Amino acid sequence: MPEYKAPQRDIQFVLNDLLQMEQHYQSLPGCEDATPDMVSAIIEEGARFAERVLSPLNSVGDQQGCTFKDGEVTTPEGFRDAYQQFVEGGWPSLSHSPEFGGQGLPESIGIVINEMVGTANWSWSMYPGLSHGAMNTLEAHGTDEQKQTYLTKLVSGEWTGTMCLTEPHCGTDLGLLRTKAEPNDDGSYRISGTKIFISAGEHDMADNIIHIVLARLPDAPEGTKGISLFIVPKFMPTASGDAGERNAVSCGSLEHKMGIHGNSTCVMNFDGATGYLIGPPNKGLNCMFTFMNTARLGTALQGLAHAEWGFQNSLTYARERLQMRALNGPAAPDKAADPIIVHPEVRKMLLTQKAIAEGGRALIYYCAQLVDKVKLASEEEKALADTQLALLTPIAKAFLTELGFESANHGLQVYGGHGYISEWGMEQNVRDSRISMLYEGTTQIQALDLLGRKVLMSEGKTLMAFTKVIHRFCEAAADEPKMRAFVGPLAKHNKEWGELTQQLGMKAMMNREEVGAASVDYLMYSGYVTLAYFWARMAQVAQQKLAEGSGDAAFYRAKLTTARFYFERMLPRTRSLVETMLSGSDNLMALDEDHFAF
Repeated sequence: MPEYKAPQRDIQFVLNDLLQMEQHYQSLPGCEDATPDMVSAIIEEGARFAERVLSPLNSVGDQQGCTFKDGEVTTPEGFRDAYQQFVEGGWPSLSHSPEFGGQGLPESIGIVINEMVGTANWSWSMYPGLSHGAMNTLEAHGTDEQKQTYLTKLVSGEWTGTMCLTEPHCGTDLGLLRTKAEPNDDGSYRISGTKIFISAGEHDMADNIIHIVLARLPDAPEGTKGISLFIVPKFMPTASGDAGERNAVSCGSLEHKMGIHGNSTCVMNFDGATGYLIGPPNKGLNCMFTFMNTARLGTALQGLAHAEWGFQNSLTYARERLQMRALNGPAAPDKAADPIIVHPEVRKMLLTQKAIAEGGRALIYYCAQLVDKVKLASEEEKALADTQLALLTPIAKAFLTELGFESANHGLQVYGGHGYISEWGMEQNVRDSRISMLYEGTTQIQALDLLGRKVLMSEGKTLMAFTKVIHRFCEAAADEPKMRAFVGPLAKHNKEWGELTQQLGMKAMMNREEVGAASVDYLMYSGYVTLAYFWARMAQVAQQKLAEGSGDAAFYRAKLTTARFYFERMLPRTRSLVETMLSGSDNLMALDEDHFAF
């Protein structure tokens, strides 16, 4: 049966050796209590919960799924009890303000817990996971009364939250949404409309569900400029703050999905439900992006989760499965055949998974460090961190989910025919990972956001905020002989990244379709260069540790070997991406749409 073991050694390596989190926390006001001992204890306890409570429920959730009857949703066996343990352990409040009942720890610590919880059981993790965005939105844009009424309950985990954005006819194009918000005399609003694809929209795990809903006021302008944001509770809060009467919001049905069966994905009907405005009228999208940026980093974490889970179980199988002999002669002459890990192509799949998981972890934890700075650092540091985060968020979301799906597929392939059989869990990992490239903005939407909005509209300034970081690293490491194999290619790609951006910008001035035609290839290129930067940094740290003779030498040698694999086997994928992104839009747009028919 598939299992999950939290990769605590690698987590500690990224936090302590690579990102110097102790110094990071000491530099931020209010984070002084996040000492190495405290952080280690939190990680150990989080790992125990993920391994012992959530991991055994992963296949249960897939097999049982959620059930829907008379508007009510029942989650799979064990999900509700696990959530109660999660709340009793104080996990929902970890990285939220003490003012609202939180523990006040940095966001980056919460990201580590989210990784372990999500890798152990992604479907389950979405129930508390959706609440984080709702909490961040309320904290940033809610009134004092709204924070006291809703935020305190969300922080404690007594209530959960959702994001209700898309509708049957509009998908990602929120400018087309039709949900109405009509004002009542008491300052509330009547919310009417239907939302689809609402993760954790209805369930039996918490006493109340707080929906964050996009809707239009009666006098709202057309398009995205006429969207407002509302709080719509499942149960109306009483004067004492408890869940009271049922609001006019209900689950119309459950979506029948390819994967993540343990999470309820709902059609939600708002039939004149009572709601409350968050933020200014017609500024709902501005407020929502507080929610969306959090959600997009959370989805990037899903790419890492499926890569890590696939790698762990693939590795175990490859060490045990006997098939054929090594080409240079028997590696295990005492056995009927050699374990398949001796074969080069199997090793390539395993190393690809390892490079994706460990490189992705470094990228996401770095982004989490930036989130800490945006919230707590000085104005100058905050501005720089925010600019980097604007660039890296679409890269992390789209690139890591694409590679997470690749890794999940490699996992199935390592198992051969057994990977296609449900009892091993590998086909579930493939099915569960596929959604990550779709929700919170598809890969194509993220690519347009990266190249069009973040890079070209800023005249390259957003890109330069990060390429300068890579440039400074390459300059500092240029005189280290053992780093030449990493610094040379990285510096070359970093320079090329800027040059490609200039070329695409010039092409786009003549034809805007060039942005759409190049965007996904550009994003993937950006992802490979970004991960190369983190693998070069990890190689440098590993070399330093080996030279000092400190720590686990085998662990650091494995880091170096994986870094070399990444630079020699994965970074060269950028060569074909350069060709395709520069090939122009004509090969995509020249065919008349009528001629697509067969």
